[in-house]
Amino acid sequence: MSTVAPDKLQARADRKTRKRQEKKDLIARSAMQALQELGYANTSLRDIAARADLSLGMLHYYFEDRTQLILHCVSLYKAAFISGLEEALQEANDRESVVNALANALATSIVEDASTHRLWYDIRSQALFDPAFRPMVRELEAALISVVETAGKKTGSARPGTGEFGYALIDGVFRYQMQNQITGTPRDYESLAREMKAVLETLF
Repeated sequence: MSTVAPDKLQARADRKTRKRQEKKDLIARSAMQALQELGYANTSLRDIAARADLSLGMLHYYFEDRTQLILHCVSLYKAAFISGLEEALQEANDRESVVNALANALATSIVEDASTHRLWYDIRSQALFDPAFRPMVRELEAALISVVETAGKKTGSARPGTGEFGYALIDGVFRYQMQNQITGTPRDYESLAREMKAVLETLF
């Protein structure tokens, strides 16, 4: 009777885990449109299944409930957003290039992804009431604060508390711009970038 080597068993388990994660990511991307349109409070798993052309059974197989699915969706998108900011800063090594890189990345994201950011702010507000959302919000905000701290170091203006203060300042303007883009008068990329650049020049 043959036995399977432990390393092969581990490889099989890793493949299975990887495939399951890929499927969850695929479902989450399909579900994002419904969540962007309806928001957290108005979206049920049945709504998501119908809009994403998925069976309700499949959603329940991969996600225990609506909260778990929404957490996965937001984490997936926000991680990509943070990664984009980090990449924008990689080639920036002085104050001017840092300010321009961040301003351009943030303005582009508002123009292209305002409805997705709206979901993040919806979930962040829900975290004030629902403890289930708080660990994810803390983790993502810590990553965003780290981006601001990196920018501060590159500009030579890093001081104790700069990360948290800077994040709060940038986030306030970013949220206002995003909100106006959806519910007010949409602005073009150039004007958004100019306003964000002015904020960053004040901060750094």
